[in-house]
Amino acid sequence: MKKLTVNEISPGGWLKKQLEVQAAGLAGNLDKVWPDVRDSRWIGGTKEGWERVPYWLDGFIPLAFLLKNEDMIARAKRYIDKILEGQCEDGWICPCTEAERKSYDVWALYLILKVLVVWQECAGDARIEETVYRALWQYRDHIRASAPSGWAGMRWCECLISVLWLYERRPEKWLLELARILKATGAHLGEAGALWKKPEKNWTMYTHVVNIAMSLKAGPLYRRVVQAKDVSVRDSDAERLFRLLQKYNGTVAGHFTGDECLSGTSPVHGTELCGVVEAMYSYEWLAALTGKSIWGDRLEMLAFNALPAAISPDMWSHQYDQQSNQICCTVQNEPSVFNTNSPDANVFGLEPNFGCCTANFGQGWPKFALSSFMTEGADTLVSVALVPAAVTLALGGAPVRVTLDTQYPFRNVLVYTVEAECEFALKIRIPSWAQSFTVNGRNERAEEGWYTLRKVWAGKERLEVVFQFKIEMLPRAHGLYALKRGPLVFSLPIAEQWTPREYVKDGVERKYPYCDYDVIPQSKWNYAFCSDEFIVQENAFSAAFSPQAPPVEIEAEMCEIDWGTMPGQPSVCNEKPKDRKPLGRPERKKLIPYGCTDLRMSEMPFIKGRDNPNRSL
Repeated sequence: MKKLTVNEISPGGWLKKQLEVQAAGLAGNLDKVWPDVRDSRWIGGTKEGWERVPYWLDGFIPLAFLLKNEDMIARAKRYIDKILEGQCEDGWICPCTEAERKSYDVWALYLILKVLVVWQECAGDARIEETVYRALWQYRDHIRASAPSGWAGMRWCECLISVLWLYERRPEKWLLELARILKATGAHLGEAGALWKKPEKNWTMYTHVVNIAMSLKAGPLYRRVVQAKDVSVRDSDAERLFRLLQKYNGTVAGHFTGDECLSGTSPVHGTELCGVVEAMYSYEWLAALTGKSIWGDRLEMLAFNALPAAISPDMWSHQYDQQSNQICCTVQNEPSVFNTNSPDANVFGLEPNFGCCTANFGQGWPKFALSSFMTEGADTLVSVALVPAAVTLALGGAPVRVTLDTQYPFRNVLVYTVEAECEFALKIRIPSWAQSFTVNGRNERAEEGWYTLRKVWAGKERLEVVFQFKIEMLPRAHGLYALKRGPLVFSLPIAEQWTPREYVKDGVERKYPYCDYDVIPQSKWNYAFCSDEFIVQENAFSAAFSPQAPPVEIEAEMCEIDWGTMPGQPSVCNEKPKDRKPLGRPERKKLIPYGCTDLRMSEMPFIKGRDNPNRSL
């Protein structure tokens, strides 16, 4: 399948509002408040001249164009103009002296080339193709003299994105040679699978969650670049590695732990936000590269659960690490509960633990929006991420407009409006969690996760797809369970108090609204499920992931138990409860989507009726 651009896709409904909130928040204003972006060496300043500006632009540019925000577009152009002006005569484009090139980690080169590709696809800038050409040509010589090490050695597949983009425009053999050199000299994390089975409290590049998230797409992406001529890389590698990660490090939100390296299945170990957005980007590519619907399922799990949970509702603060069971967000005692992260890693703030997520988290929502539709061949439109959006393009040489109106994942109905006077196929992803579905009232069947309708469309036609969702109790580690309906995980929300902390650290100001916060629990959290009967309540909503007014709730019967907290960590609950004996009679509690919560319990025991002497009969 082929990915589309902002010139073809327009967000709508709750998704557009989500993008507007992001534009008004931290990711939309980093160039005004954060020295590493505002005063970066990339634009002639003195601050960080490596990954942070490229990370930020990678999300800021598509966000600006999706919202048609002229101010944001002009601000992005200022950065692009400065970056292009800084390119050396020989093609080198990163902001360092010639003497520093040998020690400069060219991971930043891979990133900035991705950014330039995004800019060209959004703005149609005629300067970009030649700039990318010269930069990659220069890098061909550079990599021959100095094989990439450090982060570049781990993330070599990210360079393939600009190589593929350029090769599709200039199919020159040296680009395929460069792709082969990147693969030959880069690290292959899939070969380190044994290290993923028993994570240790030890920082390594091979268990680093972001490296792994990026690497999942390496095989299929490399095959696309070299046109499947290298049989040493299989599309199935991504599936095998994903299953391995889920088995030994999976989280209830569909991701894998990494605080900052893989850390098992504990509900109190963290998941780095950078890892979430990079895994989303890999799944977007894997959906396109393999055509398999399952990658759309996995993409939605992260977008609807892990991504919003790690960012405050106003999107002015974020966490470095999120926890499935997160009873408090404040600076922990030393040593922290996290395997390799600092005690402030789960604090909501400007740059807790480290600033990479500050720069990088903004790519999540815009790129997800751009994965709403893709094309397959010359005459098939594919609805991949089931979010409110419209696509306008030509299929088979004729103009086509398709609009998807939906409140999915909070509701189970998709309404497509097709405006066309031609024949083409509309291919809709049917999620694996849909027990059954109807199209315009008729029961239908999916083939390998897709429903395809090929016909001659005449004028304006409406297509209504209705899913039947089921409620699942997912077994987790330590004999715990999580509640799931469709693509949404449901958590027991904990009432919270946000206390801002304004201060200056290393010359960087934390000031409202981009200060740090202590988020302190104000209600009990020590509960267990004690019935498998649930009541779903759908609510009117204006914000998709509001803790105060969630779009959907599930009422469950629960009872208090003795959970306890980690030794020396009063702000962290135990991995499993001290005692599962009920402390009182069952209570009716409302669970809300994981992505709507800041403090939450997601993995809890299930106490059967016969084990609960206080149960009402």
